[in-house]
Amino acid sequence: MDRNRHYAIIMAGGIGSRFWPMSKENMPKQFLDILGMGKSLLQMTVERFEKIIPTENIIIVSNSKYKKLINSQLPQIVDENLLMEPTSKNTAPCVAYASYKIRVKNENALCVIAPSDHLITDEAAFLEYIDNAFAFAAVEDVLITLGIQPHRPDTGYGYIQYDIKKDKENFKKVVTFTEKPHLELAQTFLDSGDFLWNAGIFIWNVEAAIKAFKSYAEEIDELFGAISINYYTDLEEESIREAYEKSASISIDYAIMEKANNVYVLPSSFGWSDLGTWKSLYDFAPKDGSNNFILGENIHVEDTTNSLIISEGERLVVIDGLEDVFVVSTDKAVLVCHQKNEGKIKHMVKKIREKFNGYFN
Repeated sequence: MDRNRHYAIIMAGGIGSRFWPMSKENMPKQFLDILGMGKSLLQMTVERFEKIIPTENIIIVSNSKYKKLINSQLPQIVDENLLMEPTSKNTAPCVAYASYKIRVKNENALCVIAPSDHLITDEAAFLEYIDNAFAFAAVEDVLITLGIQPHRPDTGYGYIQYDIKKDKENFKKVVTFTEKPHLELAQTFLDSGDFLWNAGIFIWNVEAAIKAFKSYAEEIDELFGAISINYYTDLEEESIREAYEKSASISIDYAIMEKANNVYVLPSSFGWSDLGTWKSLYDFAPKDGSNNFILGENIHVEDTTNSLIISEGERLVVIDGLEDVFVVSTDKAVLVCHQKNEGKIKHMVKKIREKFNGYFN
């Protein structure tokens, strides 16, 4: 297999508001060592892909205000591979920008598109799935997504339904996408046996991606295709600024994946979590004898069970007599929240932002 055809597009522009107060606008979740591993989630993502993709083919797409952070955490990534968005317009413009730019350099490129902040515990299995998808995309003009075998009726994930009668070498033809169903519908999906969680990881050859943009997202195709002559030149930054100003804010799922008729899903299992909430981190994190995940210095815990307790800095944190809670302490703010109320965190952040804006930077 020709590894020089392989490219990774890593999306690293989100804010991660559900991980407040640790994840803030000037230091979002993907740049944090939120697992206590000595590396940020972004660094772990890049190191994972470097095992099967040349470093010079790894593309980071993020907001321009995070360029210094990326430079400091990923000095091996050259500036021409840092695609700095002037503003956030969701994932379709992000993927289009990277795809059209990659095609200028290599029209035979095989691309994997992945978020920068996911947890993958079985790395070897994950890379094998990616390699299998590359092999399929090398010979077919298909849009591939990885689907995770669900083991509970989770309402926080999108779902992919596939046709059990139509497959090509374990790749299943996609029938429908459903975004975050209510609990009863999620249980129905789980019981049916033909639904998978949508991991938001895509694989395709770059020409298949361009054809899809031309067919289903004509405006985005025109914006990012018309300026192809300016990629890798001094005119790129200004051209991208103008394209983003005109572009709609839309996800790659809505723009292409839900419309295309050549979408396949590869049922996968590799210890995956999108780390979208404190609960998802708690579920995957190592626990002590009281089923607590504790990360940080100067933490004293007594008679507390089934909880996540994280502290940054030197502040002493003392916890006693709690159960099923999240306690997150930073130099500026402290969050104490019962696990059953984790869904309120994102809305709570929006609600108090105007009053306490300084605590979100």
